[in-house]
Order: sequence, then structure tokens, then C-alpha cells
Amino acid sequence: MKKMTLLMALCLGCTFAFAQEAAKEKKDSVGFVFTTVKANKITSVKNQASSGTCWSFSGIGFLESELLRMGKPEYDLSEMFIVHHNYQEKAQKYVRMHGKINFAAGGSFADVIDAIKEYGIVPDTVMRGLNYGEEKHRHGELDAVTSAYVDAIIKNPNKQHLSTAWFDGFKGILNAYLGTIPEEFTYNGKKYTPKSFAASLGLNSDDYISITSFTHHPFYTKFAVEIEDNWRWEESYNVPMDEMMAIIDNALNNGYTVAWGADVSEKGFTRQGIGVIPDVDPNKAPAGTDEAKWIGLSTKEKEDMLYKVTGPVKEKEITQDLRQKGFDNYETTDDHGMQIFGIAKDQKGNKFYMVKNSWGTENKYKGIWYISEAFVKYKTIDLAVHKDAIPKDIRKKLGLK
Repeated sequence: MKKMTLLMALCLGCTFAFAQEAAKEKKDSVGFVFTTVKANKITSVKNQASSGTCWSFSGIGFLESELLRMGKPEYDLSEMFIVHHNYQEKAQKYVRMHGKINFAAGGSFADVIDAIKEYGIVPDTVMRGLNYGEEKHRHGELDAVTSAYVDAIIKNPNKQHLSTAWFDGFKGILNAYLGTIPEEFTYNGKKYTPKSFAASLGLNSDDYISITSFTHHPFYTKFAVEIEDNWRWEESYNVPMDEMMAIIDNALNNGYTVAWGADVSEKGFTRQGIGVIPDVDPNKAPAGTDEAKWIGLSTKEKEDMLYKVTGPVKEKEITQDLRQKGFDNYETTDDHGMQIFGIAKDQKGNKFYMVKNSWGTENKYKGIWYISEAFVKYKTIDLAVHKDAIPKDIRKKLGLK
């Protein structure tokens, strides 16, 4: 009997140990489990759909959060009002430069801030920009037509001079697709112009600055980041990578959000709301993989296996030098604008940033992305932030009051 009891105890012990191990394996295979550390106020997730206007959506979302931070009501401001004005300015500069700069849908956060300062803003209900029979933004035709138009103007069939009608013709295209910019409108029972409405919001465009971090220019100086969509040649303050990250953290921890320009072409950036930089060797077979089978896989099949993100992974250690090499070698490109609004941790304690995207709410996290600290260090092009969100010691180095 004692023998039987001992055997049962051993069996139960093994069963318990097996159950613990199975539970551990199950926990490790559930994917990411995030816990929010800090989340600042944002407005609803929007959908840029088939348009290259992420810069407008993220810039507007950033300023909408600024209004919430200031204790203002929630606003839904018009992205297409901003797009309309920027396409006009972009066309004029492109023609003036004889087509030697970029003319495309992309832009920067400065395009939003400068446009509001110059032209004002309107609510989205006043100018939705959907005058072409679509329910969502689909700019393929608009972009093709406007690009062909300005290229035709540059070819200048008149030879001696441009016609006086070309710019009115260009604005006519924008009016047909995006709607005419209103001179006056009524909102909540009160009449406004775009400039008086902007003034009523209480935003000061001069409070917002751009930050970047690259070594091909001196730190604590300003330069125009050399990317195609920086057609305004807007300057950013250049700081070391660690100070760039300190600015982001200080902003978030003090109630501010950050407009974030980044490269999202990385294989660790998934459509389901994750952004990581896996520490993998594309030339080496993963552990447990049959070497002969690995050699026979195509490049795409190897990458799909290596970069499949199903849960916490070991990430690369990002240095200033690695970040610079990525930019110099065209591995880090200016792809997308988003809004960082919070900090979270995964089940292993790894730090992630909570990011509002403008691709609708169809992904796992309803339009929110969780981006690792390594990803932000490595793939940030630039960011816009309220100058008061910058730590005092860094502000002093930049000469900001």
C-alpha cells in the first residue's frame, strides 16, 4: 500500500510538473500581452485609405491631442484642407524649380503646422475632401492628374513664358477632387473664416519644433533632413539618439504626444500592430531547422520564417552608428507619419511605444501599433513636439527658451 501511495505521489508530481511546463509553453505562445504604463489622450483613429497623406493625418491627430491636453473640447479637423493648400504650394515650388524637386503625395509635419499658421484650419465636417464619388480617400487619379499637369507646365509649349492661367487650372483640379476651400463657414452656430477658427483653438504654431538625430551634421544645430518629402526644406534640431529618446519619454510622461516620422518598410513592422527589430542573421538557419531544407528555401521563404513575429523576440542593440548607416545606405527611408501617445510593456517587461496610425481600425489593436524601443531608436526620421515637452537641459543645449 505504501508502495502504491508513493507511486501515485510520483505520478501526481510528474503530472503537476508537466502541467506547469505546458502552461509555461502556452503562455509563451499567446503572442504579445501588453500592459499600459502611460497613455495620453488621442482622438479617434482615422483612415487615410488609398492616399499618401499620412503626414496630414498624423500631424492633425497630434494637434487634436494638443487641444485635449490644453483642456479644449475634442475636435475633428480637416486633413484635406491642409492637403489642398500644400498641393498648391508644392506645385508652385515644383514649377519654379523646373521640376528638380519632388512632387508627390508625401509631406512632413511642418506642412501641417505651417499651413495652419498661414491659412488657418476648418473642421472635417466643413471640408471632407471626398468630391469624386468615393466614401474613402483614394488619390491615385488625383495624384496622377496633378503630376501630369505640372510636368506639362514645365515643358512650357509657349517657350518664352508660362501662361497666366496655369495656377488657376491647377487649383481647379484640386477643387474638383477635394472641394473648394471655404472663405467662411458656420460651426456650432457661429460664423468663422479658416483663420478665425484657427485663432479660436488657441494653438501657437511657433511652439512646435522638429527633432532628428544624425551624425552627418553637428549635434545641437539645425538642418533640413535630406528626404524627398521635405520639399519645404524645413529644418530640424539635431540631437544624439539617446537625447532624442529622452525627449520622447519626457513628452509622454508629462502629458504630451509626439508626431513621429519613421521607416515602416522593416520586416518587423507588421500589419497587425507590432513593430520590432528582430536580432536575426538572414544567412543562418534558425535552431531546429533542417540545414538542407533551409538551403533549398527561396529568399522570401527564409525571410518569412526569420521575421515572423508571433511574440516577444530578441532585438538588435541599436547604436548611433547603426542608425546612421541605415540612413546613409537607403535602408532607413521616409515612409510614414504616425503619432506616439503612450508607453507600454510586454509580458517580459520590454518597453514599447503606443502609436496611433491612420490605416483605419481593422488590425488587432483597433488602429493602434505597439512599437519597440529598438525600432524607434533605429527607424525614426524625425519627430514634432511641443518645445515645453523637451527636458530643460536639452532645451538649453538647443538654445530654446
